[in-house]
Amino acid sequence: MLRRPRRNRKSESVRKLVRENLLTANDLVMPLFLVDGENKKEDIPSLPMAQRYSIDTMLEEIEDCISWGLHAFIVFPKIDDALKDKTASHALDKSSFYLEAARKIKSRFPQITLISDVALDPYNSDGHDGIVQDGVIVNDATLKVLEQMAVLQAEAGFDIIGPSDMMDGRIEAIRQALDLADFHDVSIMSYTAKYASAFYGPFRDALNSAPVEDSSIPSHKKSYQMDPANSREALIEAELDTIEGADFLMVKPAIHYLDIIAHINDEFELPVVAYHVSGECAMLWAACQNGWLDYKTAIPETLLSIKRAGAKLIISYYAKEYLKLQAK
Repeated sequence: MLRRPRRNRKSESVRKLVRENLLTANDLVMPLFLVDGENKKEDIPSLPMAQRYSIDTMLEEIEDCISWGLHAFIVFPKIDDALKDKTASHALDKSSFYLEAARKIKSRFPQITLISDVALDPYNSDGHDGIVQDGVIVNDATLKVLEQMAVLQAEAGFDIIGPSDMMDGRIEAIRQALDLADFHDVSIMSYTAKYASAFYGPFRDALNSAPVEDSSIPSHKKSYQMDPANSREALIEAELDTIEGADFLMVKPAIHYLDIIAHINDEFELPVVAYHVSGECAMLWAACQNGWLDYKTAIPETLLSIKRAGAKLIISYYAKEYLKLQAK
């Protein structure tokens, strides 16, 4: 045999020399859940590797993450039900604890990249990413709120705005609003291909943001999030987001949509972000806890598969844990 591929696998040293993909802290974004109050660290039963933090404890968590090499964070707020209404008005409250958290985080850690969440579901009493009128999630009225949210978040110090709502035209609307407010350098990380997935359950538990059970409004998000059966549709969304001014293109979920990550990475020059979502992380945790998978090898292999598919950035609840495992 003239060709023996095993020669390039014969030792760990040789395997390192020919390794095609390397996952480092620079590839990872740490998601964090924010809750109002002080000195809070709340467990999330359906997402055991994550917690909800008040602003003071979140600052401590970010400091610890930085010590492991992480420097990018995306923050999601859990809003009290008493503050929710049908127009998501609290999203535009300049004194909200979410915007206050951004100001404090950037004041203490100016060197990090801080990413926001732009969607109405944490603030909306209907639990939807858009405003509901007569049982329909209305697109253009929602855009007006998203524009204002984005500008307020930029003012608070967020470096990257993350529209997760999947409304048509929101990237152009937000880009124009940011530019008019002189936030030309604030980036947009678009949730380009966000699928109507079964794997968001623990995230919705963490934020109490699931659509409400009401016969007068949809109990699902299928009229704006993408159909899991479709792949070419993701390319349409990616093209629109690129034209409208996005700086990053996100695919969500990650593991169950590796083909979509690869398609978008092949077709577009913007960096692709993959969100390793709560349900995917919870499944991995459960399998490892039951002894069905090896924790120390399953987590790195899972995250590496996302990188190999073409993701330049990976948002994962295992971001810090991965770096800890690599250090051992």
